[in-house]
Amino acid sequence: MGHLDHAAFGWLTPVLSYVMACVGAALGLRCTVRALAATGRSRRNWLVTAASAIGTGIWTMHFVAMLGFAVGGTDIRYDVPLTVLSLVVAMAVVCAGVFAVGYGRDRTRALLIGGLTTGLGVASMHYLGMAAVRLHGAVTYDPVRVGLSVLIAVVAATAALWAALNIRSPLAVTLASLVMGAAVTSMHYTAMFAVNVRVTPSGATLPGATAMQFIFPLAVGLGSYLFLTSAFVALSPTSGEREASASAQQPMDSPTGRQQAWPV
Repeated sequence: MGHLDHAAFGWLTPVLSYVMACVGAALGLRCTVRALAATGRSRRNWLVTAASAIGTGIWTMHFVAMLGFAVGGTDIRYDVPLTVLSLVVAMAVVCAGVFAVGYGRDRTRALLIGGLTTGLGVASMHYLGMAAVRLHGAVTYDPVRVGLSVLIAVVAATAALWAALNIRSPLAVTLASLVMGAAVTSMHYTAMFAVNVRVTPSGATLPGATAMQFIFPLAVGLGSYLFLTSAFVALSPTSGEREASASAQQPMDSPTGRQQAWPV
């Protein structure tokens, strides 16, 4: 068995991955709150932004954590198409879960379907990402820990969507995102502790890209997207603020004698 190191850079990758998961969760919850207060195209756009934020946060969390993954006796490479596919899966399933909640008529049913879909999607993203790992040896999994990681993913996703439906205040959203970040991170490390590697020493060149060649630049790019989108959402007015602004701009002495709102 090869010696597995899940934190080759010490606490840097676990802490940074947790921060990315929390930022994605906070942004996703904030956008879902905005979506539920909106209608039509605006609701759809907020839900897409929420899904991309949560999906990006989860994927970035996973691969930032993977930067700290090392196996004694072998180099590690990543299959680029499979890694990109894992990102697409993360986005697609989170989108399906968020839309189930955003447009579901029966809240409880929508929550259960959305939570199950999103949780299974998060687990699929993780194991697709692991399938992209190339090393000298054979990778096997402890089925009990795999099952536990999938259960944590489903519970975490359901809790996050429940929070999106029921939480409004910024403080509550912050607390919910910290909990969600912890749940996603614990799912990742539970899944990683299910991994066993039997190393077969070899001088052959491994296919794929190194973490620093591919994973690191992509994680930095997606992390930047999260932070920039967070700033945009934080600075954009809510529907309540827009209404307050519109009423404040109404001229008191309009020709008809009624207050009229300027177009905003």
